[in-house]
Amino acid sequence: MPIEGLTTPVRENHRFDERNLERHLTEHLAGFRGPLVVSQFITGQSNPTFLLEASGARLVMRKKPPGTLLQSAHQVEREYRIIRALENTDVPVPRAHLLCEDTGVIGTAFFVMDFVPGRIILEPILPGMKPAERASVYDSMNETMARLHRVDFRAVGLEGFGRPDGYIARQVARWTKQYKAAEMEPIPAMDHLVEWLANHIPEKDETGIAHGDFRLGNLILHPTEPRVVAVLDWELSTLGHPIADLAWNCLGYHHPPEHADAGSFAGHDLKVLGIPTEEEYLAAYCRRTGRGNIENWNFFVAFAFFRAAAIAQGIAMRAKLGNASAPDAADRGRRAGISAQLGWEIAQRL
Repeated sequence: MPIEGLTTPVRENHRFDERNLERHLTEHLAGFRGPLVVSQFITGQSNPTFLLEASGARLVMRKKPPGTLLQSAHQVEREYRIIRALENTDVPVPRAHLLCEDTGVIGTAFFVMDFVPGRIILEPILPGMKPAERASVYDSMNETMARLHRVDFRAVGLEGFGRPDGYIARQVARWTKQYKAAEMEPIPAMDHLVEWLANHIPEKDETGIAHGDFRLGNLILHPTEPRVVAVLDWELSTLGHPIADLAWNCLGYHHPPEHADAGSFAGHDLKVLGIPTEEEYLAAYCRRTGRGNIENWNFFVAFAFFRAAAIAQGIAMRAKLGNASAPDAADRGRRAGISAQLGWEIAQRL
């Protein structure tokens, strides 16, 4: 049955042939037995995610959205590959079971993984928790990200998962292209930011496994304890600069009150809440990864806002096309201009 507050019946624009899926899983997934009951998770803006229940067992399916898609987006095949690669590391991920690239089964490629029981909390202030619990959650999130960035991508078979150099330049080019493909009206701040980023890429390069969307809402917390038990949503993962992940994870520190959203700390007393300041959070990450300091921090924060703007524009386009994964897609998409403006303001401080 659907999980109250987390899933709903499959939305009209994401329906597929559930009998075909049941037949495929019966034939290709060891131990699977129907009948199959499918519901859809509420959260997620890119690849729609579904709860599969059969014979008392729970699994999760991630699939590409239906309809016209932006080039190079929604790569569930890459998600499956990196989850499998990380299963034997100290990075907590669900166990992935099956990848199906045959669009004849349910209309798009998909993969199936374990359902990990726990809590997904979107609000960064962690409402309802005690200060000590919030501090532990943020410490666990920081430690989990550091674990990921310490993984030797060659040792886990990910040497060909992306190019080992030039990540920032490629990302600026890629997200500029994605943004232009989804652009519906001019955003001058985005045009300025794109040009500025291309001309200020740091000379020093690093390569590790970059999640691409490392944030609280993509983590599963233990059902009762303040610690991370799984990292989700690996669609944007690649070989890249680890500080880009860190900056993305810290965007909540950089929203002014007038542009605060659900992912922002603006207007909250972090000390009272038990949440570390950005300086404390960065220091913990440096300690765990053996860094003396973080260079070009404002560049990476501006770069993170640039990516946020491009992603929001893509969400707005999917809402317009009618194949968005989440019901709040149109509202999320409107934040493209705000993110671009914040990124441009930070860029001008350098």
